[in-house]
Amino acid sequence: MRIIHLLVIGMLVFAAAYVYRIKMESTSRTERVLRLNAEVREQRDAIAALRAEWARLDAPLRLQGLAERHLTLKPITATQFDQLKNLPDRPPSYFRKGDPDPIGAMLQAIDPETITGSVPAPGDQR
Repeated sequence: MRIIHLLVIGMLVFAAAYVYRIKMESTSRTERVLRLNAEVREQRDAIAALRAEWARLDAPLRLQGLAERHLTLKPITATQFDQLKNLPDRPPSYFRKGDPDPIGAMLQAIDPETITGSVPAPGDQR
């Protein structure tokens, strides 16, 4: 009988130690989750502050003032444009006359049934 009592007492001590260990693990994990939540909150606050700073720096009136202060821009006048006869010569062609147009060949290779979204589907009445 004494051996059974000792075994039961040993099992109770073991069970108490096991429950205590589980409690400590859950407490440490809860603390870790709380720390992570606080860190996420700090990061979100930092992101909000950076977005507010970006909005302030990107304000059109501020940029216009900086451009007027630091850039020597002047309005375009009609005399700044040149005549068409003064344009440079056309760049040399990289394919011979009579060869098919490479871009046109690519366009013809596309399946005509392909709908890109920029062209309404056949039968689509808009």
